[in-house]
Amino acid sequence: MKTSFKIILSFILIFSVNNLKAQEETCSDFKIKHFLKFKPELQKKYKEKASFQYDLKYHRLEFFFDDISVKYIKGKITSYFIPETSNFNQISFDLADNMTVDSVFLHQNKLTNFTLSNDELTINLETTLPQNTLDSLTVFYQGVPDTNGFGSFEQSSHNGVPIVWSLSEPYGAKDWWPCKQSLDDKIDSIDVYVTNPEAYKAASNGILVSETISGGMKTAHWKHRHPIAAYLIAIAVTNYSSYSDNVTLSTGENVEVLNYVYPENLAYAQSSTPNVLDVIQLYSDLFIPYPFADEKYGHAQFSWGGGMEHQTMSFMSGFSHHLMAHELAHQWFGDFVTCGSWHDIWLNEGFATYLDGMTQEHKLNDDGISFDDWKQDRINSIISKPDGSVFVDDTTDVWRIFNGRLSYDKGAMVLHMLRKYVGDEAFFNGIKNYLNDSQIANAYAHTSDLQFHIEQTYGSSLTEFFNDWYYGEGYPIYNIYYSQNQNKDVTVTINQTQSNNSVDFFNMKVPVKFEGVDKDTTIWFDNNVNGEQFNFNLDFPVTAAMFDPNHDIISGGSTVLKIDTFDKANKVFVMPNPARNKITVTFLEKIIPQKTVICNTSGKILKSYSKSTESNYKFEFDISDLPSGLYYISFYDKGKNITKKFVKN
Repeated sequence: MKTSFKIILSFILIFSVNNLKAQEETCSDFKIKHFLKFKPELQKKYKEKASFQYDLKYHRLEFFFDDISVKYIKGKITSYFIPETSNFNQISFDLADNMTVDSVFLHQNKLTNFTLSNDELTINLETTLPQNTLDSLTVFYQGVPDTNGFGSFEQSSHNGVPIVWSLSEPYGAKDWWPCKQSLDDKIDSIDVYVTNPEAYKAASNGILVSETISGGMKTAHWKHRHPIAAYLIAIAVTNYSSYSDNVTLSTGENVEVLNYVYPENLAYAQSSTPNVLDVIQLYSDLFIPYPFADEKYGHAQFSWGGGMEHQTMSFMSGFSHHLMAHELAHQWFGDFVTCGSWHDIWLNEGFATYLDGMTQEHKLNDDGISFDDWKQDRINSIISKPDGSVFVDDTTDVWRIFNGRLSYDKGAMVLHMLRKYVGDEAFFNGIKNYLNDSQIANAYAHTSDLQFHIEQTYGSSLTEFFNDWYYGEGYPIYNIYYSQNQNKDVTVTINQTQSNNSVDFFNMKVPVKFEGVDKDTTIWFDNNVNGEQFNFNLDFPVTAAMFDPNHDIISGGSTVLKIDTFDKANKVFVMPNPARNKITVTFLEKIIPQKTVICNTSGKILKSYSKSTESNYKFEFDISDLPSGLYYISFYDKGKNITKKFVKN
């Protein structure tokens, strides 16, 4: 899912092609995940809960709309399921309390003992169903769906024409139909029947089997024969114009891209949607072939500020490159493999954001933004605050789940850094294995599953990487020093501080570009401890050095400084400077100081330290008890001393 900040703020419909294109170009990179008209306290009411004790196999969903200019839904939902426990005599579905359940049938028998409370429909079956045996029941219901989450179910208009549409992520499916919306049981297959006035067309998942008209009403039958999560089932009804694009994959499979668009935007859509065809080919070649090629991919336009990756048919506000690339990526990451918990939403949104960026890398978009620029934009977003983890610590708050800075931007850059850390071969092969894992494909995954598959292809543990970058908050700030002698031997010292104390050190391979008069090279340093030194030889004199020249790692405020190793005054560095609580003093070569003292500007010794017990090049000193001001720290060794000044804030 991807939303547009400017569109959210205004919450206006787009009535012209020019306005639509201008909105998309201005807003496509903003990821704020809510309509501001929805009160934050409403977002807190939903919780991720344990599964009911049955395995859902199939839904036949029948929806009826007498008038789509009115927000009202009537439905008949037939659910096939397999009880997973003995003495199974009660079944429950998620359904909002404000809906009305008219009747429930089991084996053609009308059941009367059911309750709807706390957004849960509980049905007493009046008989015990055998364990591990397929059975079914039907629920008839109706009502006005609540406005929660990202809409759940909405009625609005475009160009004066009414439209109804759904968007159930993360907890909104129950607002408009009785379902099982926990992230552990995909429905094996569905049939969707939508009946509405014959002037309108209904869009949904899978293949359009038929459209039949009777008594001024049209019924569309959509069939989908792939496992699907409840929140990815969707419908939209309005006066759509429809057309198809087609793409042939390198495997030889032909994929139809079916587009349901507003008639007033038809020309714009027809000129834009073919741009997604190369992206389908790219994702299919990088990972696995488009997973729903036997049915379709498609777009259905709706009146929301962004897009939503409904399986086989993304709902779209418009057709910019970034929006189409993002929602398409979800068909692999989010639909075919779905996050198994909202804690792990980055497995959906981080991947979709990164794959959109990869279309820049492969030059499938001519908007003038390079892949390096794209990465820099993500980094700028991430470091705009010093804290925040990719791991979602509060899944009751959809503001937190769909945090654009963390779940989207940081998630995408963590994937990119993982790729740089393990190399392209291990990265892409690991992801292919992740998508092909029979326990994950057409099912649910957790971050541990991704870590496992990348570790298998990389050949080493990635626990430290994920602890730092997925669970940890913030980012590293690097202060890198280098020198080169007359033999062109280079010494590099990498010091790191952290923007947030949840991580004591970020393990990462750190790129530094060294430039000469007529050549340059970028070296990746495998930096695993603070103050780590690296020694190597370059075959050219270094005239300048640059940290992370291609914006490949998350960092802010990092510097690279050249030093003269023959100047005693520059053999030692105090960081940070100014400092508040502690200073770290780093030498280019390990020493064993006989004594260390800290003095004020009058020469009075305020702190004194005896001889160190072992050779080292890094020393830390607590200065939290010193008043603010200027100080000197001196190291004494064999009758010589080195003094540096620092400022205490």
